[in-house]
Amino acid sequence: MGDFIHMTAVELLQGYKDKAFSPVEVTEALLRQIERCNPAVNAYCLVDGETSLAWARESEQRYRRNETQGLLDGVPVAIKDVFLTPMWPTVKGSKTIDPESTLGKQAPCVAALGRNGYVPLGKTTTPEFGWKGVTDNPIDGVTRNPWNTDRTAGGSSGGSAAAVPLGMGPLALGTDAGGSIRIPAGFCGLVGLKPSFGEVPHWPPSPFGTLAHAGPMTWTVADCALMMNVLTEADHRDTQAIPRRNTDYFGAVQGEPQELLKGLRIAFSSALGYVQLDREVESAVNAAAKTLQELGAEVTEVDPGFDDPLAAFGHLFYGGAANALRSLGKRQRALMDQQLVAVADKAAQLSMLDYLAAVNERTALCERMANFHQKYDLLLTPTLPVTAFKAGREVPDDWPSTRWPSWTPFTYPFNLTGQPALSVPCGFSAAGLPIGLQLVGRRFEDATVLRAGQAYQLAAPLTDRRPELFSADAAAGEEV
Repeated sequence: MGDFIHMTAVELLQGYKDKAFSPVEVTEALLRQIERCNPAVNAYCLVDGETSLAWARESEQRYRRNETQGLLDGVPVAIKDVFLTPMWPTVKGSKTIDPESTLGKQAPCVAALGRNGYVPLGKTTTPEFGWKGVTDNPIDGVTRNPWNTDRTAGGSSGGSAAAVPLGMGPLALGTDAGGSIRIPAGFCGLVGLKPSFGEVPHWPPSPFGTLAHAGPMTWTVADCALMMNVLTEADHRDTQAIPRRNTDYFGAVQGEPQELLKGLRIAFSSALGYVQLDREVESAVNAAAKTLQELGAEVTEVDPGFDDPLAAFGHLFYGGAANALRSLGKRQRALMDQQLVAVADKAAQLSMLDYLAAVNERTALCERMANFHQKYDLLLTPTLPVTAFKAGREVPDDWPSTRWPSWTPFTYPFNLTGQPALSVPCGFSAAGLPIGLQLVGRRFEDATVLRAGQAYQLAAPLTDRRPELFSADAAAGEEV
């Protein structure tokens, strides 16, 4: 039974189909793993085993009747605590939200998972309102990296990212308005996809507006693709979602690496022309680019040719934070992360013309990348220029800036453009910390991004390597 915490969603579904084991057995094993590992990393802020097992028993009965429901029947999923769940409160790491007011409602992603028979495992931690690239908040404290608990898990989907490598759930939900799926995926060594904007319906709208995307966080690219088949189901409440195209993402990643990469033209930019990289990160990403080339992709070293859009991103992102806090009085603000209050107050001083100038820069960047992708199918970069740093900090020690976007230069540009971007593990530092590779595609060509990520992961798999804390043997021993 200890093997359950190793299994991917694809493997679990096959086992259920073969009647080798049941959703109840799997959920029980994962709940035990959460009980054992969560205190060390603080990935989950809410676990309700009774409810999880009730859903698992319903799934078990469906399998017994041969009446399975959708694509993920019986597969446990961790849910970031920004997604509304009807049975559990959603407080987004904030003392300003009344938990009772959120019950009985569900986000589109949660509704889609429900239609496909998932088992909810619990809610995962986030910084307050998902505002930064590390994970801590006034309610739950600090979330830590599963590979080294002295280090940060990243954010804002840090709880989801810490859960997956430790076998505390094969699938997780995240959101990404500046890198919040890809940052923790890179730091924690799992797969994370920021889909094209509008591809995955999201409601209520994020405080960060059209920068924000919802997407999957998984152990493998194949699981990521499978989850996308579910999350992209239509939901009328997201008025900015694109018309459903019913793309079979899981089907798109089937095949050998050479077949998946055939004909792809990949632009490789290790620094975007302006980023200072950690040498170990640079080495790992260079090796990954070489692997893709050896598999048959046409890889060309070239920068996309834009200047760092940090200022424009900051105006738009922190402007969203200011808007989210505009109705909160002094008493409520005193309960909040004071750094969030500080950036929101500063953004509230921006003029309309400051904001519109940022919109103009965003539009120009979108056009540049659309033109760039006339020649190249994909852009390959590091996910992050550094490996995970000390937990409880917004920036690394001795960093020249005090704010998190300064160390995430590879992620936020593609929130501005709305393109799909995938982080996949490509190595480890000498200190044993994960390094991520980012694949960016044309808007609405998420399948191409996943194909290339799958080809790389098949050729250079790191999926057998788990954190020491994972300790599957210990978990198995408890189940005997």
